[in-house]
Amino acid sequence: MHRKRLVVATILLPLLYLYIMYLPAEYFFVLMAAVSLTAMSEFYAMYHVTGTLKYLGLLAGLALLGVSFFYHEHLLDAIIISSMVIMAARLLSKRDPLSSLHDLAAPLIGILYVPGLILFQSQIRKTGPEWIIFLYATVWASDSMAYYLGKGIGKKKLYKEVSPNKTVAGAVGSLIGGAVGALIMMATIVPSLHVTAAVLTGIIIGAISIIGDLIESMFKRDAGVKDSSIIIPGHGGILDKIDGSLFSGPVLYWILTVMKI
Repeated sequence: MHRKRLVVATILLPLLYLYIMYLPAEYFFVLMAAVSLTAMSEFYAMYHVTGTLKYLGLLAGLALLGVSFFYHEHLLDAIIISSMVIMAARLLSKRDPLSSLHDLAAPLIGILYVPGLILFQSQIRKTGPEWIIFLYATVWASDSMAYYLGKGIGKKKLYKEVSPNKTVAGAVGSLIGGAVGALIMMATIVPSLHVTAAVLTGIIIGAISIIGDLIESMFKRDAGVKDSSIIIPGHGGILDKIDGSLFSGPVLYWILTVMKI
């Protein structure tokens, strides 16, 4: 299984790097939309969202990404309209009012959780494609260090009710990995960062990645599934691969805004 993960990563990572760095921003939007739709579909499958609510939710998620990318000033309007449409669809598609909140929870949370968090990456991309690479490379370094340190010396559980395999040592590894990843990115593709900013940003991303990972684990345990899907051999689903970056993306965007980059 570990070898399969390495083979897939070796093939996909260089392709993604070239795609993000050297193609126009519109191509990144296409990638972002495809990832979002796939991850939303996985989330809806976990919670058995089907029929009209599923397809309206997917359409609403795609609309939010489009508005964020092309008409960012109207994003709040798009979020409110999407919520109104989903609630109206439940009203009109099922006359029985019982369990209406239950029926609406997963579709609405799915919109906020996946495209609602991914859309921050469209704003990061406008700052420069190198910052998208920075985001994912730092999250990947954080995840990798957490895995190896946790597996090597991890004993004390971090949050066993949600994720039994995660340890305190792994969490420390996530912070270290985030800092190391950020420093490598500073030395290669984002020289505008200085060392202190890189280390602090990396540590913050490492911490937020843990939270993003735990939140997806919370959803999976609630839904009674191990992986969001098996679409990526040895890695699980798309949602499994982007859980840390879902939460790290908005935080990096806010950091870049504060630093006025």
